[in-house]
Amino acid sequence: MSYLFVPPIIEEGPMGGNYLFARYTRQKGVTVFKVDDTFYETMYPSQDDLALADVVYMGGHEYYVTEAEKDDLESAGYEVEVL
Repeated sequence: MSYLFVPPIIEEGPMGGNYLFARYTRQKGVTVFKVDDTFYETMYPSQDDLALADVVYMGGHEYYVTEAEKDDLESAGYEVEVL
């Protein structure tokens, strides 16, 4: 059986108070990483964050995961699709 994990996606708008841009948004992938059996999320991972992580799921990508990874992700509250 195959499992597909897609890290969360958020809608992001421009910074500032200009009302013309208030309606403009874009999708931004959130990076999920696992350190010592704990999952963390960040929008802008640093090289240090990535180096310390045991497992990294970069935002904006799809990952085929094993059943053990699926169980870990689901226990942390993430959705994993069964293919």
